[in-house]
Amino acid sequence: MTTTDAMELLGLQHSLRRIAHATEVHSRRIDREFGLTLPQVSVLSCVQSLGAGAHSRAIAAAAHLSPPTVVGILDKLEAKGMIRRERSALDRRVVHTTLTEAGARALRAVPVPSGRQFQDAFMALDEAVRAGILSAFAQVADMMEAPAIPATPPMSG
Repeated sequence: MTTTDAMELLGLQHSLRRIAHATEVHSRRIDREFGLTLPQVSVLSCVQSLGAGAHSRAIAAAAHLSPPTVVGILDKLEAKGMIRRERSALDRRVVHTTLTEAGARALRAVPVPSGRQFQDAFMALDEAVRAGILSAFAQVADMMEAPAIPATPPMSG
């Protein structure tokens, strides 16, 4: 690895730490002020976007979370009175989720996750630039989720 490579990696790690810190600060604020986690806000937003009768698999896909995680989040949101779940009359295995007025109020009150300034600046970028950023972030996320490959032990001779 060259010095330039090492400096690029350090710069990337620094940027990732800054993003993680900003997300953590925002997450603590939302939890303190509204009693919600960022994943709960994300799921509430997806329930609202999908409309009345959304089911957990669709919510999970929209929120980019696993179905079991979403079910746990929905349990907590239902206990807080922010969503209502009802079994389908046609297929009892299907559960429809609806946002309650309390959930809608919470969504209106919670600030934009990344901040209005970031959102406005990002949306002001050219569409191709935004697509490039999204692609790069997806690649970084994929690299960070990749399982660690153990080092190959030296061959003994």
